[in-house]
Parts: sequence; structure tokens; C-alpha cells
Amino acid sequence: MSDNWKLKGRYFESCSCKTAVCPCIFLQSPTEGYCKALIGWVIDEGHMDSTDLSGLNVGLYLNAPGDLTEGGWQVALYLDDRASDEQKAALQKIYGGEVGGHPAVIASLFGKVMGVHSASIKIDYGDKQKSLVIEGVGETRVHAVEGAEGSDVTVCNPPLAVAPGHDIHMHQTEMMKYDHEEQHSHEGTTSLASAFTYQP
Repeated sequence: MSDNWKLKGRYFESCSCKTAVCPCIFLQSPTEGYCKALIGWVIDEGHMDSTDLSGLNVGLYLNAPGDLTEGGWQVALYLDDRASDEQKAALQKIYGGEVGGHPAVIASLFGKVMGVHSASIKIDYGDKQKSLVIEGVGETRVHAVEGAEGSDVTVCNPPLAVAPGHDIHMHQTEMMKYDHEEQHSHEGTTSLASAFTYQP
């Protein structure tokens, strides 16, 4: 198991909760009784041993049947089709939880990995508008929730986070649709965005 790896970048997700702030990050039940989400990571800087992972994108579809901490998630992982075989292998180890760090905490909640796929993943990560397109699979568009004087609405240090240690910026989903391992769509729901740092 390699302990010489690190990823830094930006992530966002669109989930199915119909509230201004996702209750799941406060260890409360999802509003629909389940959580279905489409998640994208932009890796600004990253490596595993001598394999450079900078500039690559990763996507994940998540279907959690109940409270997130109860596990049993069904997930499908999407790796940037621009990545070499070595880069894909490294990303699969990291996001599959094989090399520790927070991704291993997330992966411990997986019940079934529906598939690991190579795909074109396009992420537009603007300050106020964000979009994710996994070609032939799914897409989502979100926008930031505007706070006082146009500032972002943020949550600090929630008990559950995809990217612990970073303030979460509240967004709202304009649309999300997914049609690959299963079919799902939602709109007008919660979206979260933040920087992330993963390492052993």
C-alpha cells in the first residue's frame, strides 16, 4: 500500500435532498429517505509515487438507501479518459479506499460498486455556476446560494463531509440526470461545493 500520494483540488455534488442545507452533513436522515448524488472532483495537484495526477477529473454516482452513515451505498466510479493506464490505476486505488486517507473512510460505506468506467468528464467550476458532464452517463448544473451582500453561504466543520477541513459552500441544483447503472433525475435540490485535500 502506497503512502506517497496526495490530491488537492475542488469538488462539488448535486444530491436529492430538498432542503436549503443538506441534513446528511449533520448526521440527519436525507429528506427523501435516500440520497442519490452526482459528484465531480477537479484534481488541481496530485500524485501517487511518481505518477502525476494533476489536471484530471473524477466522477461518482452515489445511491445511499438510507442514512449515509449506515452504509450500503451503491456507487459507480468514473475516471478521466485522458488518464493513462498508470494514472487510472492510481485513481482507482485512491477512490476505492485502498491507500487510506479520507477516501478510505468514504469507501468503507460502499455496499456495491456497480462499475468503474473510463469516460469523458467535463467540469466547469466557476465561482457561482458549476457544471459536470460525464459523457453518455449524466450531467448536473448548480449555482451558488447568495448570502448577505452577495457573499457565499458556507458551513464550517460539519460532522460529515466529502472534504473535511474545508468550508462547504451552499449551492442549489438546477438540474441533474443520470442514466447508466440506473436512472435518476432531480432539480431544485441541495448542492455542495468546496476545496478538498486527500492524503494518507
